[in-house]
Amino acid sequence: MTTTSDDRLYAMLLYVLSFPFTVLGPLLIWLLKREQSPFVDHHGKQYFNFIVSYFIYGIIGAILMFVLIGFVIVFALSIMAIVFTIIAAVKAYQGEWYKFPLVIEFLK
Repeated sequence: MTTTSDDRLYAMLLYVLSFPFTVLGPLLIWLLKREQSPFVDHHGKQYFNFIVSYFIYGIIGAILMFVLIGFVIVFALSIMAIVFTIIAAVKAYQGEWYKFPLVIEFLK
């Protein structure tokens, strides 16, 4: 399926806006464009699956801080979240149907 340049731009903006506005920016783009573009819908679902999954992993890491391994987990998660979001933005702009690694699919 081909994607338009607008589809790619909106999908990329979903990820770029997640840095200053973690939920609100991507949510607005996804809600406004998901019915018009399957590509933006896919990336919106991927982003929110990513956020929920990494939030769960962060809670587990916070609990495990009592046994000190949690500090390593939370640090690794924060680095992974930044790197994977940048990769997803680039892939979306290139028109690829990117899926985050280590993500639980809540929205399909």
